[in-house]
Amino acid sequence: MAKFLKWLGGGIGWAAGGPIGALLGFALGSMIDGMQSGVYAYEPQQRPNFNTPQTTPNDFILSLLILASAVMKSDDKILRSELDFVKRFLLQQFGTDEAERQLLILRELLKKEYDLQQVGLQIKQYMEYPSRLQLMHFLFGLAAADAQVHASELNIITRIGGILGIGNTDFESIKAMFVKDTTSAYRILEVTPDASPEELKKAYRRMAIKYHPDKVAHLGDDVQKAANSKFQELNAAYEKIKKERGIA
Repeated sequence: MAKFLKWLGGGIGWAAGGPIGALLGFALGSMIDGMQSGVYAYEPQQRPNFNTPQTTPNDFILSLLILASAVMKSDDKILRSELDFVKRFLLQQFGTDEAERQLLILRELLKKEYDLQQVGLQIKQYMEYPSRLQLMHFLFGLAAADAQVHASELNIITRIGGILGIGNTDFESIKAMFVKDTTSAYRILEVTPDASPEELKKAYRRMAIKYHPDKVAHLGDDVQKAANSKFQELNAAYEKIKKERGIA
């Protein structure tokens, strides 16, 4: 546990304070209470710096776990497919040791009721927009873990998107990567099916800049690799449209 606390204290920025910090304190306190008697309150080793609030990798992952718990509880049942999705993501991106620590926090968050509005507003205030887009991509992937995005999941993700200040076209673009229909490829590119070849090319270039994995490079190589799947969906959508319309 000492290594766990050192890991947290050394890598948390703005998420150490506010409603997210309070949730982290609850999770850690519950975890320690399960192993020993006594009361524990989380105290960051350094005061969070709200003047230059660049998102750290731990800020990002804590925000991800909190929002993931909201999506997982939205239909009043926790599915094995959802837990497996989160576990695979954590294992692939962060390694075994950190994945186990983060899963312990997630299990405690699933037991806790909290104000989603307050948490979301803290994330919106301090997290960069490209990182918030990556959060939305993860949440849709989580909802689709059982091969179907259910209405309750879509409702909570839509609410989260609104709180995080995600633009409607950006939201629909990411949604289209998981909720497929005949216009999904166009919605991913944020254009209509009657767009000209030149409009499609401009849209692709614009979206390639917006979704490029380098936009979240400050969160570390692992999150940057995860962002690459969103970038690949963009490329696939563009290639699909070009093939269907015979565009070179």
